[in-house]
Amino acid sequence: MERSFSCPTCGKCCYGQLPLAIDDTLAHADRFPLVVMWTPVRQGGRSFDITAELGITIKLRKRKLAAVQISPCAYLPPTLPCPELTADGLCGIHATKPLRCRTMPFSAYRDEADQADLLIPRSEWMCDTSPDAPVVYRDKSILDRQNYDAERAQLVRDAAILKPYGEWLLDSVPSLRMEIQKVAMKPSGGQVIVSFSTLIPRLAKVDIYAFARNQLPIMTAYAKKTANDPTLTDFHKRYADMAGEWGKIGGN
Repeated sequence: MERSFSCPTCGKCCYGQLPLAIDDTLAHADRFPLVVMWTPVRQGGRSFDITAELGITIKLRKRKLAAVQISPCAYLPPTLPCPELTADGLCGIHATKPLRCRTMPFSAYRDEADQADLLIPRSEWMCDTSPDAPVVYRDKSILDRQNYDAERAQLVRDAAILKPYGEWLLDSVPSLRMEIQKVAMKPSGGQVIVSFSTLIPRLAKVDIYAFARNQLPIMTAYAKKTANDPTLTDFHKRYADMAGEWGKIGGN
């Protein structure tokens, strides 16, 4: 089986939340509204094994397990573009864009053999998957794998921080475990959002006060941007809450 793919730089995939490597969150803390996203995958579900390898597992009812992906994340509604997407659909930080963006359309959060459906663009995207586009995936193998391998290696390094962080936070905040268990049991799944401030003590040499000063204006701006859209009420509340939290940490 072969899959062809070429990116036309339409910018259509540059909307909504974006999982980030830890290094990318620190490099772009003055650009993106940052959270930690917890995404449970039930035992037997797609990507359970790799999620358990890179994340943590929690117990569910009837002796079942859920693996939990713990990802630093640029927290954006699906209707809002990346703040660095230019008017002509290009990346304003192309030279330093996050590793997650560089690896697209592939994802190192999945096994290499489980990538084929990622090469099927959404209806509104303009990706070229015609026979004229270059072959990028053959017999469940990525042909140009530099970015995929780099992202996987980074995820493994990040796991050394995120796994103990996850276990510690679950033990410290019992309600978080209950919330994740509840989300894991939903037929459609879901995510649990946690403040990025909970992760900073686990990151060596990160100045939480400087980080707060970077995040405060971003959260404030997104709170204003989402204030009058009833479809973004949850996002608005989180932005406002996190702006308040970063303001307190930063001494504002």
